[in-house]
Amino acid sequence: MSLTTRVLGIARPPSGVLAVDRIACTGHGICAHVLPEQIVLDEWGYPVLTDAEPDPALATEAIGLCPAAALRWVRLPVS
Repeated sequence: MSLTTRVLGIARPPSGVLAVDRIACTGHGICAHVLPEQIVLDEWGYPVLTDAEPDPALATEAIGLCPAAALRWVRLPVS
């Protein structure tokens, strides 16, 4: 973990990806405003993740701002 990551308190797993819990999500759209290049909203206002790699600091901010706690880092399965 880099010094910058530790100082900023960015809790990102080394092999993790940003994920949306589609069941918990209530469609507020805050995540799409914080991460417009990584998250777009569908026609009902629910987030759809793009393939773009999110900035860890902004993604952590979006995770913290999600009122439904539906956005999180998840670890990829080890193959």
